[in-house]
Amino acid sequence: MFRFLKQIPFTVPSQGTPPSGRRHDGRWDENNVGGGSEPASPTGKRPSVEIPGAYALGSIDPTLYRIADEDDIYEVPRDHIGRVWFAVEYERETEKLLVTLIKARNLPSRSCGSDNGCDPFVRIYLIPDERRYLQSKFRKKTCNPKFEESFVFQVSLRSVEDRVLKLTVFDVDRHKRHNVLGHALYPLRDHDCQSNERVVVWRDLEKEVAETATNKGELSVSTSYNNHLERITIGIFEAKDFKQFDGANSLDYYIKVCLMVQNKVIKTKKSEIVRKTTCPTFNESFNFKLPVNSLDTASVTLTAMQHLTGHKDKVVGRITLGSFMFARGKELEHWNEMIANQKEQITHWHVLT
Repeated sequence: MFRFLKQIPFTVPSQGTPPSGRRHDGRWDENNVGGGSEPASPTGKRPSVEIPGAYALGSIDPTLYRIADEDDIYEVPRDHIGRVWFAVEYERETEKLLVTLIKARNLPSRSCGSDNGCDPFVRIYLIPDERRYLQSKFRKKTCNPKFEESFVFQVSLRSVEDRVLKLTVFDVDRHKRHNVLGHALYPLRDHDCQSNERVVVWRDLEKEVAETATNKGELSVSTSYNNHLERITIGIFEAKDFKQFDGANSLDYYIKVCLMVQNKVIKTKKSEIVRKTTCPTFNESFNFKLPVNSLDTASVTLTAMQHLTGHKDKVVGRITLGSFMFARGKELEHWNEMIANQKEQITHWHVLT
């Protein structure tokens, strides 16, 4: 069983500053990250949302993530709502994703013309699971907060490229309401997870973000669940308009079907390769053992792959079916319909994302 480890405040020592976080004049020093009495969250409590295999780290070496001050000065685009810097590192040996939240700049202020009318904090999600998150401490009266906090997600190498890191920045107003300022996405398929390399990136915040489906194709999928046998059956039938990568002469495709419970891969199976068509017909089904008490924490990801002889196969797109913890929209509806009509085969077309 995974445990949620308590977040340990990170203290940046500064000469002449008392350990309590107070300055000699008795006021709080906002730049003292580890101030002893500063609340860890806007409510003064630790986040109660627990993510299996995910936790906050304690002390880090800030020199590893320090961004030059000149990065704070940049041409501010029109309708700009802020920029966030963070570092990402994937450790293959331990299958841990390390995310370091560094800083944010030019967040909107509640007071016009003021740069201290914002009390920000950040929640970090690992999509498709948007119900659970890890949360930073909040910073008081600043539109340019420094965080220097690290968080760890346990995620397997086989599934890490299917995940998207999402950072959502909040402002806590004087009525203790949490107002969303913006979001930033970092698809982990864009990260070199094989190299164990630490990468520092920045993203401009956006009001709305989504993983969009753009001309990657569609797939007809069926699901059925037998509660007596504790077995889920996934059927893949025909496909439409699978994407062909530029420069790839191959039109050979197959489907990977992966059953996960929470963040753990239980079983992965592959279909036969269908050749020389972007509209392949598979007509295959796959059975997985799935206990009734795991239905709410399970998901099934179907990944369409283009097979390239002599080269690494490429991901065309994917579909994730599951509970509200993992899926949205039509994929969530499909899962709920399967549970409500056990032993029946529920079939729908889904767009690859």
